[in-house]
Amino acid sequence: MYYKTIIITFLSLFSFLMSSNLFSQDVSVGLKGGLTVSNLYIDRDDLDDENARFGYHVGLFSQIMFFETFGIQPEILYTTKGSKAKYTGVIDQTVRFNLSYIDIPVLMVLRPGEVLELHAGPYAGLLLSGNTEFSGLIEGESDIDRDDFNTLDYGLAGGLALNFGNVQAGLRYNLGLQKLADTDLTRLLLGDSKNSYGQLYFTIRLN
Repeated sequence: MYYKTIIITFLSLFSFLMSSNLFSQDVSVGLKGGLTVSNLYIDRDDLDDENARFGYHVGLFSQIMFFETFGIQPEILYTTKGSKAKYTGVIDQTVRFNLSYIDIPVLMVLRPGEVLELHAGPYAGLLLSGNTEFSGLIEGESDIDRDDFNTLDYGLAGGLALNFGNVQAGLRYNLGLQKLADTDLTRLLLGDSKNSYGQLYFTIRLN
């Protein structure tokens, strides 16, 4: 499976960074997790209402500071995304889109002081699972699954964080650039929708 290869590659990178001081002034690794609030911003004439999906993200991060004020931060995160949409027309129907990804952001870190950090850069995501739940005239889970969505997601991320010793708290916004729908059925429901999600998180440095 692709996601197993990604995880093994990233963990190998962590091990290398932990044992090497050749290219950086300071290398740290740690745990990260928090709240994810996502929306798909579906643009369809029959869409009556859309609500965000509240989920979570959890994973690992590494921060490599080349100078006191500049570095990079690669991460590997399990992230839930999606939305809840209400369609009107011939049939009134509410649809929940439930998507789960392995996300890999690689962000530039600017640290103007000891407490504040600014993060910005690209991310890539691999869809692990995708399904929809219908309520209305049609009830229950549909036959729509992972194969009906683009398995690769990518986009841009940016945010800020505050350092409190080995603990960090931060906010981040992620803007997807990849269309989600990959079949006629999902294009009918989603149009050209892309992932869009904000995150509130905490990290703990392990070294």
